[in-house]
This record gives sequence, C-alpha cells and structure tokens, in this order.
Amino acid sequence: MKSNKRNNIHLTDVVKMRQTPAFATMVKPVGATCNLDCGYCYYKDKAGLYPAARMMMSDEVLRLYIEQYLGSVSQPVVTFCWHGGEPLLAGLDFFRRAMMYQQRYCGDKKIENTLQTNGLLVDDEWCRFFKENNFLVGISLDGPREIHDAYRRDRGGAPTFDKVMAAVELMQKHGVEYNILATVNKASEGRGKEVYRFLRSVGNFIQFLPVTENVQASHGAREAIVSPDEESGREAAWSVSAAAFGQFMCDVFDEWVVSDVGRCYVQLFDITLANWCGVAPSLCAFCETCGDAPVVEHNGDVYSCDHFVYPEYCLGNIKERTLVEMYSSEEHRAFGRDKREALPMECKRCTYNFLCRGECPKHRFDEAKNGEPYKNRLCEGYKMFFRHSDLYMRHMKTLLEKGRPPMEVIDFARQRRNF
Repeated sequence: MKSNKRNNIHLTDVVKMRQTPAFATMVKPVGATCNLDCGYCYYKDKAGLYPAARMMMSDEVLRLYIEQYLGSVSQPVVTFCWHGGEPLLAGLDFFRRAMMYQQRYCGDKKIENTLQTNGLLVDDEWCRFFKENNFLVGISLDGPREIHDAYRRDRGGAPTFDKVMAAVELMQKHGVEYNILATVNKASEGRGKEVYRFLRSVGNFIQFLPVTENVQASHGAREAIVSPDEESGREAAWSVSAAAFGQFMCDVFDEWVVSDVGRCYVQLFDITLANWCGVAPSLCAFCETCGDAPVVEHNGDVYSCDHFVYPEYCLGNIKERTLVEMYSSEEHRAFGRDKREALPMECKRCTYNFLCRGECPKHRFDEAKNGEPYKNRLCEGYKMFFRHSDLYMRHMKTLLEKGRPPMEVIDFARQRRNF
C-alpha cells in the first residue's frame, strides 16, 4: 500500500526522525516453517520467498541480530518478540543461545521476551525455560473446540484443540505468564459471547485479531494471500465480514462491561480507551503512522512490517546493513507515513478516525465513496463497535480523570441495563 503523497511530512514525523531510535522488532527464527496448516494463515506463502534455503536462523545471524538490536535502540527496556511460523521449531538450544547473547550485549538495558506459539510443542522442559527466563507467551486459541478446529489443524489435517489446552494446563502448572491470541474469522461469526466466555475461563488477557484477506489463484493447491496493492485479489472465503466483526466485538463488550472490567483485559477495549484519553495505543494498527516494529527473517532480511513481507518492502539484510540504518532509512520512514497519507478523505473526516486511524493497512481492500482506494474492509464493523462503546468509554475516561479506577464503570453499566 503505497501513497503518492510521500513527501507530506508532518511535525510529528520530523520530531521522530530527530529522536534517538526507539523501536521494537519481530523476529522469525524459522521463517514461515510451521507444524500447523491453518486455513487462514497469512504467513504460509512467505516460504516461497526462500525456496532454496532451510528456514533456520544461523548462530551468526542470531548473534548479529541481538547485538545490533540492543545496540541500536535508546529505550531502557528492550522487548524481543519471537514469532513464526512456529518459533519453538528452532529448539531449546537455539533459545538458550539467544538468552546468552542477550546477556552478553544488554549492557544496562532490561530485557523482556515474548513468544507466540501454537502450543503443540509446549512441554515441561519448555515451560521451565519460559519461567526461568520470564517469557510472556502468547498462545493461539480461537475459542471452543468447534470454532478453534475449524481452521487450526495440523499438517495431516488433524484437529489441535486438545493439544493447545494441554499446553495451557502445563503453563498454568509451571506459573508461566501467558496471553491468548484469538482470530475472529468466518467460523466465529455470531458467537462473540460464547467465544469470550470460553476464553475468559482460560486466561485473563485476550487479543481478538480479525481475519480478512484477499487471495488469488496460485500454482499450488492453496490460493495465495495478496496485499491490498494486488488488483486481481478477491476476498478469502474464511474472512469475517465487517458487520459480523462489529457485532462480535459488541457482544464481547456487553459481557465485559457489566462484569469483567479490571479483571479480564481485551486488547481492543484497552486501545480504544487509550485513544479516548489521548494516550498512544499499544498496537501499531491504531496509531496514525506505522513502521515501529520491523520484522527480521531467519536469514537476516528485514521488512518494514510483518504483514508486508513482499520483495518490494525488503529494507536489506543485517549482514550488509545495520538495523538502525534500515529503521532510519527514507524507504522505511515513507512506509510508516503511507499509513496516514494513503487514508481516504472519507476516513480522515470520520468521527472515529481518532480511534482507529484506518486500522491496519493490510485490511485496506475497499474503495471509499468517492472512489479513493485503501479504505479498510472492516470499517463499518469498527464504527459499529465505537458507537456501541462510546458512552462507556467516555465514562471510563471521566473516572480516570478523577483518579478513580475504570472498573467503576461496571456499576454504571449495570444500572443502565437493569442488570
């Protein structure tokens, strides 16, 4: 998604350019290699970028990445986000070496590690490692058995729900801190309260990730996922509709606001409240510009974003160009500005622009009313949720301004709903 207004630089852009670099990275130690074959996976096709290579990060690249990352950023707390594919396929020895290099190069910086896993390889030994090294583990779980197994199957086509739940039990047994990442897809439609009630019983921090992609026919058996720039793309069959996504989040909110505020954390609700309060949101999709979380592939290639791992967005390789050089480059800065500059005027004039900022550019498949490209396909769903939660978000904002906890909104919500 590239805007033709790349030279429209704002004061905030200038300030950011003059600051000492502060950014996060997402690192893919085994690239797109995975032991699952999820029907909606947006990363599976990336294996085609490296057809002749074994997707495993070498010790040379691992050491260089950690040295560069810790030496590049200014923030006192540096977070490593291990992702995939399935990062546990790299093996425990790989991650033990990573911990060794982190300690070698951290200086006076504090290090945090997060890791996203499908859970199939989690065992007692992994859990001991996570606990000893204070990992925050994201576990992918889409909901109850029927919903989870609709698309999350292994490479032999077998369901995975039981194995994921076993991984959760092991992490609970060892005291490993974990969050839940749940996609909202076609199988989730109309089942928001059911999904939320189940996930709430499993963990107290939930990220709902809407799944909507464009695909086109490929040489293989599976249709290839394509970016919003590809005009021949069409909506994938497993995509959630805008209306269904909006209703899903409204249904979850209705359950949450009368009982779980301050006890269970739903990322979209936290982000929406942050934007209401003028606080920078924790997720780039809801920021005005993007580009603060480049992705490092297994061979050291760096891309501006995990969702735009296409050749035209490759910034270089850490063996030839440092992370800070790539992050500070004009092509990466322009990528970040494109999120704002490519936004249709209809969106810029929208009442809720301050809450969504057009959301993630990877979802901008539609046209605005005047024919401008790059309108978010989920726009109407987000509007539905923002309208639905408006009164309660305002109330929580007022509570915070008075130095009171947002959870007091529960009584307000119950009174309004005769709960």
